[in-house]
Amino acid sequence: MSHTALIGTGVMGETLLAGLLRAGWAPTSIVGADRRESRRQELEGRYGVRCVTEAPDAVEGADTVILVVKPQDVADLLPTLAPRLKPGALLVSLCAGVTTGQLEAGLPEGTPVVRVMPNTPAQVSEGMAAVSAGVHAGEVDLEKAVNIMEAVGKAVVVPERYQDAVTAISGSGPAYLFFVVEAMIDAGVMLGLPRDISTTLVNQTMFGSAKLLIESEQHPNLLREMVTSPAGTTAAALRHLEERSVKAAFMAAMEAARDRSAELGRG
Repeated sequence: MSHTALIGTGVMGETLLAGLLRAGWAPTSIVGADRRESRRQELEGRYGVRCVTEAPDAVEGADTVILVVKPQDVADLLPTLAPRLKPGALLVSLCAGVTTGQLEAGLPEGTPVVRVMPNTPAQVSEGMAAVSAGVHAGEVDLEKAVNIMEAVGKAVVVPERYQDAVTAISGSGPAYLFFVVEAMIDAGVMLGLPRDISTTLVNQTMFGSAKLLIESEQHPNLLREMVTSPAGTTAAALRHLEERSVKAAFMAAMEAARDRSAELGRG
């Protein structure tokens, strides 16, 4: 009986596992791999899936293999998986910075590979993933990868040449938002608010603003203008941000993230 092999059961691996089960996948359709006995027992007890010690054993007979391991572990792992990979099986990689070409080079000729860049909001089923096909992956393979990632949020298909930019925008993006949230909370404390009150105000403001942006489908510039009265408090705050080139700093930061992603991809 065919199944999906989940190689890597850390935070993102478990996030995917939980999401797939919530989406209606049968526990018997997923086989995980982890060398730690305590971790295997934890996952089997929590989700009812079967977990094995060695990754090649999980891959045996699988029609889809989801790879969620550290990028530096991929080169040593692929040679152990390749002999056990079923012909035509799809490999979906969530390994940051590892290209489809690098993966294909370590797998049997013709293996379909799809590269995915997820992000951490997948942990609350609000992730954003970008999916890219390798040389041998077709529309059916892309659709399967998109369906997997939509179990924990949203997914878009992009050419692989965009993956470094995706990494800079959505892959690293949550960190930028958390950085802004942290700054706003600290500002609230500086202005005299208790930290717990400041935290609640900022967190809900971020959440509500994001929801308004998505559900209203209006341009962020228009939404910003709706809050900004002439010569008012918001205008005064925005003037300070503009004088300090905050927007330019964000753009430069994301360029740096893109460049670093490309550098890591080259090894």
